[in-house]
Amino acid sequence: MKALRFAFLIAPTIACLGTAAAASLPPPGAASCSGCHGVHEPASSAIPRIYGRDANEIVSVMTAFRDGSRPSTVMSRIAKGFSDDELRPIAAWLASQK
Repeated sequence: MKALRFAFLIAPTIACLGTAAAASLPPPGAASCSGCHGVHEPASSAIPRIYGRDANEIVSVMTAFRDGSRPSTVMSRIAKGFSDDELRPIAAWLASQK
């Protein structure tokens, strides 16, 4: 009985910790952002801060870079390497980073 009680108390805790750890892992492709966009980018930087920004905004801007409606020599090339299905988890992860 004691083991069963232990399992009911510990198993959900372990499951929550595993989910939290998985949620904090960057999705594939997110590392390409951190090469230029630092976590603690100063407001005066020419490279804008993207960590903690709205996920929909990030997807919108990346889509604009990809389709050329927002020209940029560097970002246009990077954005063309990502599909919508790849951009959404990257944007969600970036938005969750504070």
